[in-house]
Amino acid sequence: MHPRRSEETSAFRDVPHTGVIYVMEQASKAGFVYGHPDWANLGQGAPETGDIPDCPPRMETMHIDQIQSEYAPVAGLRELREAVATLYNERYRKGKTSLYTYENVAISAGGRAGLARIVAALSGVNLGHFLPDYTAYEELLDLYRAIVPIPITSDTMGLPTPERLRFEIMSRGLGAILLSNPVNPTGCVVAGEELKGWLEQARMFRCALIFDEFYSHYLYDPIPKQQLSLSASEYVEDVNHDPVIIVDGLTKNWRYPGLRLSWTLGPKKVIDAVSSAGSFLDGGAAHPIQKAAFPLIKKSHADKEAQSIRAHFSKKRAYMQERLQEWGMAPDEAPRGGFYFFPSLSNLPEPLQDGMRFFEEALKEQVITVPGVFFDVNPGGRRDHLPSRLKSYLRLSYGPPMPELERGLDRLGKIIRRFQ
Repeated sequence: MHPRRSEETSAFRDVPHTGVIYVMEQASKAGFVYGHPDWANLGQGAPETGDIPDCPPRMETMHIDQIQSEYAPVAGLRELREAVATLYNERYRKGKTSLYTYENVAISAGGRAGLARIVAALSGVNLGHFLPDYTAYEELLDLYRAIVPIPITSDTMGLPTPERLRFEIMSRGLGAILLSNPVNPTGCVVAGEELKGWLEQARMFRCALIFDEFYSHYLYDPIPKQQLSLSASEYVEDVNHDPVIIVDGLTKNWRYPGLRLSWTLGPKKVIDAVSSAGSFLDGGAAHPIQKAAFPLIKKSHADKEAQSIRAHFSKKRAYMQERLQEWGMAPDEAPRGGFYFFPSLSNLPEPLQDGMRFFEEALKEQVITVPGVFFDVNPGGRRDHLPSRLKSYLRLSYGPPMPELERGLDRLGKIIRRFQ
């Protein structure tokens, strides 16, 4: 339900938990703590953070000097902003005349802070968002009254072609579109000529495309192996004119979720606006963490991390696909990006066809999953009177280490057999 004012403190509204936060709180009540050897966390959206085969050395220490105890600029340290701009230029803009500079980059304390800054800087637009997509978008899009969230659906739950995107922009009067690419939870990806076509539509209609690229190192077949990462910045013509804004960070693609460091890339005017929003929203990212991030942002390090992620997570993806096939839950195509499956429960025994019921049964076996209904992003509760088409879906993560993944899937199989 849409939040209302609390009866106990009438000045405050009841703020609902995002789907994954709700899931983790219920798991905590059932006895889950991080690192518990008896639990399998197939729910929370975080990758394993330790060494994986052929990965670059992991950062284990952080030096803090007296200067780093001071505030950093709200927009971020200039040196780090320059390093981020250089990474994108080297990866995606070789041979192009329009290049990113530090003025095209703002640093934030995590992805949610970066996205909040962007949405706070929008003014009076219809903002399109896709269903399903990242659960945290719901409260984010409901919080700022200067925007009107407009859901965009597809019969296949995939992303639209450039032609369909053109129709959505024109028919709904969209001034901006927000999406994760690869998509959390489905693993859909818009890339190559299709992504280029999206940017052509954005330029034509001056519709801002806001790309959450936090899973852009997690790419699989049929995306070519030589493509180590993905970014809409590859198809930007003028970095200060094209309405393309990108958010990424260390959380997923560098496997450092605890550092809470992200960046926003876009036209200088947009970066000025989101930096100003940061001055009253969050105050900026921690100074020592920004300093520590420098070696991680170098292209040599980032590309090696992307290579190791693809090789390692491809094996876990194949393993989960195989297990889901045993239960009649495997999607027609394995996800092309990210580290989730979003299977339908419609072939399971009737009590387990409801994602919430499945989640509750899995908790009894010390396994965490995420009901699909949480990804039916519904700002303002405007569709609460309608049944969710995602009720019979579930998000399963293959982010954890393989032993934990095996343990969790073994227990889910036990649940399914019990109800059969």
